[in-house]
Amino acid sequence: MTHREPTGAISVAGLTKSYGGHTVLDGLDLFVPEGGVFALLGSNGAGKTTTVRILSTLLPFDSGTVTVAGHDLPGSAQAVRGSISVTGQYAAVDKLLTGRENLALMGELNHLGRRESRRRAAELLDRFALTDVADQRTETYSGGMRRRLDLAMSLVANPKVVFLDEPTTGLDPRSRRDMWTVIRELVASGVTIFLTTQYLDEADELADRIAVIDGGRIVAEGTADELKRLVHGGHMELQFTDPAQLARAAGALPGSVARPETLTVEVPTDGSIASLRALLDRIDDDISVEKFALHTPDLDDVFFALTGSPRDADAPTTKAAAR
Repeated sequence: MTHREPTGAISVAGLTKSYGGHTVLDGLDLFVPEGGVFALLGSNGAGKTTTVRILSTLLPFDSGTVTVAGHDLPGSAQAVRGSISVTGQYAAVDKLLTGRENLALMGELNHLGRRESRRRAAELLDRFALTDVADQRTETYSGGMRRRLDLAMSLVANPKVVFLDEPTTGLDPRSRRDMWTVIRELVASGVTIFLTTQYLDEADELADRIAVIDGGRIVAEGTADELKRLVHGGHMELQFTDPAQLARAAGALPGSVARPETLTVEVPTDGSIASLRALLDRIDDDISVEKFALHTPDLDDVFFALTGSPRDADAPTTKAAAR
């Protein structure tokens, strides 16, 4: 059987963009296969928003090659616009209109005609669990409901590629989970999702592939598991009942770090069975371990290791709080 390379929904090579003397994108390379979720992670100012604006035809670029949904930029910008949709972190719905009216209006703006616009509106209201509130003004909707409606509006014209720019910013945990379910359903229907997010747990949960951008370049790309294997930091945490046991364990475990304030010892490990078995073999029978926990590198560790970004408000976070 002949192996075929996956078709690219987005292909970018050597992309550059500068403002005056400030370089924002410095030879960016990206390949996004069709289908699935591709997440772009980076601190504020790393180039995420500029990349999305270029790919969605909202911003010209200086040099490089860009293909989106099979169309080249800048020459086929109109064709690209007909194949994509963009949903930002703030729902762009008309609060004076009902959900049904918002969707029908979007259909007519996309030249679907009145009858087809109404049919498509009903279909999307059902798909996004908004039928019960379809004829209520959207000013009465919750934040999560408005975000779902906003995403539904972006799908009226059946785009091939959907750009989601921080789609769950400001949502409560339940609404975030609901949005994740919607995104998975979109992917199952064949849509390609290009996701930018400030939430590392969101990328870990949703993305098939993740790229980390820093200084206008992609510094790492792969699945979440592949990226986690790039950094060290895995350790076993052992907790004890008294300082004497803590001291004996620390002496028996080379490379360990004792933390008297919590009566714990941290021992480096790669998380493999062989590593854990060797660690347990070093513990004498008369050393009593109260409990233990295995800590492996997560996307936080990957991000901070690759970008050198401090753990502050400018860096992606695992917390579901609004910026």
